[in-house]
Amino acid sequence: MALKLEPLSTEVSPLGPAEFEQIRELAYRTFGLDLKHGKEELVSARLRKLARAGGHRSFQDYYRSIVGDRTGESLLAMIDALATNHTSFLREPDHFDFLKQEVLPRLLSRDSIEIWTAACSTGEEVWTLAMFLNEAIGSRKLRIHASDISNKALAMAQAATYPRDRCQGIPPQWLSRYFRPEKPPSTGYSVAPAIRAQAVFRRINLVQSYSWPRAFPVIFCRNVMIYFDRETQEKVVRQMSEYLEPGGYLFVGHAESLTRVDHKLEYVKPAVYRKPGGESRWNKSS
Repeated sequence: MALKLEPLSTEVSPLGPAEFEQIRELAYRTFGLDLKHGKEELVSARLRKLARAGGHRSFQDYYRSIVGDRTGESLLAMIDALATNHTSFLREPDHFDFLKQEVLPRLLSRDSIEIWTAACSTGEEVWTLAMFLNEAIGSRKLRIHASDISNKALAMAQAATYPRDRCQGIPPQWLSRYFRPEKPPSTGYSVAPAIRAQAVFRRINLVQSYSWPRAFPVIFCRNVMIYFDRETQEKVVRQMSEYLEPGGYLFVGHAESLTRVDHKLEYVKPAVYRKPGGESRWNKSS
């Protein structure tokens, strides 16, 4: 009589307090994510699949595998799982109104304009900026530098293809001008090649050291600092300010404020800050 072997269980034991603390400390140390107590269920839900795929029976074993992985791939996978990538086209539209009315007129004397969107997520902000700037300043040389910590989000941003329901808020004239329907058309839209050519993508961890060969007149870093504690926010803003031109503007999310953060930027209006100086470089004529 043949012996029937039962398949080995790949179930992961529940996330314990000590394991949560280990993962919490690792997330904070490596990419600044402040996982407060009460997020245990979220962490368990987002990491359980990775732990199970690795054949780990506990989050303790999973944590050890991340720390012991010298390639860094396991850590990047954890970051992708924990990072929140909620975004949309034309999000917080008054920022674009301010950009058009107050910022762009001072940049029109330049041969080219380069902007950095520092937490681009799945790309909707990148392509919104590209469409908006093409409408506002025409065909002059434009370059949008887009970065995110998540490789998964960056891959989606670079693919630049979105389901139909994600494109509902885009003005019809923009949709026809800057997008191409997928086949079949009911599935969604892809950003047109001419617009895609105006953006370049790069992985950046905002809490670690990075460098740019230039400073930017405009930086968008919206709805990411809400996940950082005050100390990390100060570090992020300080380093980001190094790559903001004197006179340049930093846009943060409307749910964010730098009021309690030590920085040297000037408050302009809610969620908009300016780096002092730059009067001789910025063209003030409209």
